[in-house]
Amino acid sequence: MKSENHNNDIVLVVDDSPDALSLIHDTLEQAHMDVLVALEGKQALTIAKRIRPDIILMDAIMPVMDGFTACKALKQDPALANIPVIFMTGLNHTDDIVRGLEAGGVDYLTKPIQPNELLARMKVHLSNARLNNNAQFALDSMGQNLMTFDRSGGIAWATPQTHALMAKARLTPDWQADQLSHLVKDWLDHSPQEGNRLPLSHLEYPLTLKFLGMTEQSEALVKLEDGERLSGAELLRNRLSLTERESQVLHWIANGKTNREIGEILAMSPRTVNKHLEQIFPKLGVENRTSAAGVALRIQANAE
Repeated sequence: MKSENHNNDIVLVVDDSPDALSLIHDTLEQAHMDVLVALEGKQALTIAKRIRPDIILMDAIMPVMDGFTACKALKQDPALANIPVIFMTGLNHTDDIVRGLEAGGVDYLTKPIQPNELLARMKVHLSNARLNNNAQFALDSMGQNLMTFDRSGGIAWATPQTHALMAKARLTPDWQADQLSHLVKDWLDHSPQEGNRLPLSHLEYPLTLKFLGMTEQSEALVKLEDGERLSGAELLRNRLSLTERESQVLHWIANGKTNREIGEILAMSPRTVNKHLEQIFPKLGVENRTSAAGVALRIQANAE
């Protein structure tokens, strides 16, 4: 993570060609980016773990460890997996392009690199990465019990709050591997509709999985619900007779989020968020978002 005083994007350039490195280095410095350099994949992994870059420009064919192998290794590290990787190479066969994308790359540039095209592509992927990181940070930090499962029923990602709730229910790693994965795989094989729930029985503490949809990575996005206590948006929906979407919007309003931030989190436009607020205010008997947030915070405090 960047320091408060560091606003330049950090770019890791991985290439064993001195001429290519020189051209790219000069292009990026002129664009006010900070440049890190590695000559092959293994060295790139070491640098990325020490100084996490915002984006990586990766040559495909290099000695010691090639770019395809290095990219796969990056994507297997949770701390580095979200860094966008753009492949740069003289290879231009379709099979090579597919291989780069399957390794986890987000884009593919053919050498010789055109500086203007490179900067334009980087701008797009840096912007997308920031949006994804902001949304995930919000989910991680604001108490959402969310998680994703792969098609085999394994847990791919979960917020800290989800891990805490699983620990509370003594949902051990062995139980996850031996029973939970089979339950979830069977559930997903039946293509559940949005809102469908899967109760987890035989636990010391009751939990339920609520299906929210599929992610772009073809993983199931699921909410882990506390079987004994309503919280967050569910609590607001229950106490204030709001719709599911209205309760979600109010929940994030109470957590200090702007309409734009709420739109990013809930995958809706800021204008749609505002339309929900127009319905929420009269239901709560308030006139503005500050008063609405106050109502929500009082309900949440009393439920603690």
